[in-house]
Amino acid sequence: MTKIRAAITAVGHYVPETVLTNADMEKIVETNDEWIKSRTGISERRILTNGEPMSFMAVEAIKMLLERRKITADDIDLILVGTVTPDMLFPSTACVIQEKIGASKAWGFDVLAACSGFIFTLVAGMQFIESGMYKKVLVVGADKMSTITNFKDRNTCVLFGDGAGCVLLEPSEDPNMGIMDTIMHVDGKGGKYLNMLGGGSLNPSSHETIDKDWHYVYQEGKHVFKDAVKGMADVSHDIMVANGLKSDDISYLVPHQANMRILTACADRMGLPQEKVMVNIHKYGNTTAATIPLCLSEYWADGKIKKGDNLILSSFGAGYTWGAIWLKWAY
Repeated sequence: MTKIRAAITAVGHYVPETVLTNADMEKIVETNDEWIKSRTGISERRILTNGEPMSFMAVEAIKMLLERRKITADDIDLILVGTVTPDMLFPSTACVIQEKIGASKAWGFDVLAACSGFIFTLVAGMQFIESGMYKKVLVVGADKMSTITNFKDRNTCVLFGDGAGCVLLEPSEDPNMGIMDTIMHVDGKGGKYLNMLGGGSLNPSSHETIDKDWHYVYQEGKHVFKDAVKGMADVSHDIMVANGLKSDDISYLVPHQANMRILTACADRMGLPQEKVMVNIHKYGNTTAATIPLCLSEYWADGKIKKGDNLILSSFGAGYTWGAIWLKWAY
C-alpha cells in the first residue's frame, strides 16, 4: 500500500506595519546598531501596536493562504496553532481563530513548544493527514512577542518581533512529495535557561511575580546560544545522513531565525553555502513560532521555491525543544 504523505499546498504570512529599528532600540535601552547587528544579524523588527492580540495576525496570514489556495474556511478540517503568546490561557487560540475565520467544520488545538512551535505543530498535523483522517489541516505559527518582552533587558529586548505564518497540509498526489522524514527532541533540563516563570500554576500571577519580572522571557543567552548551535546544527545534519542526502541535494535550509550566527553554524555543519539558507531575521528579528512559515511564504511568493525542491526545516527552542523536517516541496 502506498504511503500517504502530507504536503504543503499553500502558505500565508502577516507582519505588522510598525517597524522598530535598531536606532529606535537605542532610545529604549543602552545598545547600538553595530552591537545588535554583529551579535544577532537583526536590523529591525515588527511590533503590533494597535492593541490587537496574536490571533489578529494569524487570521490575516490565513486570509492570504485561503486566497492563494482558492478555498474557503469551510474547507478546513483542523486548525493547529503553535504559539507561546496565546490570546489567553483558555480558550485555545485555535478556537478563537476558528470563530474569527468562520471555519464551521473545523476543530483544533494549540501546541506549546516555544521557538520549535511551528515544526512540532507541523509534525502533529502530518499525522492527521497520513492517517487518512483529514484532507485539509491548517498549521499556524504565530507570536506577539512584544507582549512578553522586557524592554528594560538590553540582552533580550533587541531579539524579538511580532508576526504570523501558516501552511496548509493536504494528502500528496505523489508519494515522493511532501514531508519525507522528521527528527524531534526535547530535553527538560534546558528549561532553567530559557523560560517565563510567571502566570502558570507554579507561579500564579501576583504582585510578587510582576515585581520580579516573571511574566517576561528569561534567557541565559550564552548557555542557550551554545546549546542551540549544537542542537540545530546536529539535527539538521542528522536528518540528511539518515536519508542519504548530500549538500548538493538540498535546495534550502529553512532555519528558525534566532540568531544569524546559529544559522551560519547550521549551514556549515550541513556543507551548505549561505545562499541556500532562508533568512529574514534582519527584517523581523525572532518571531518565535512564526519564523519558519514566514520564510516559506515570502520565498514562495518571490518564486524562489520550486516543486520538488528538498527543504530542511530546523529549529531550537525553550524546553529545550528541537528538531528537523525533510520535505519535498509539492507545489
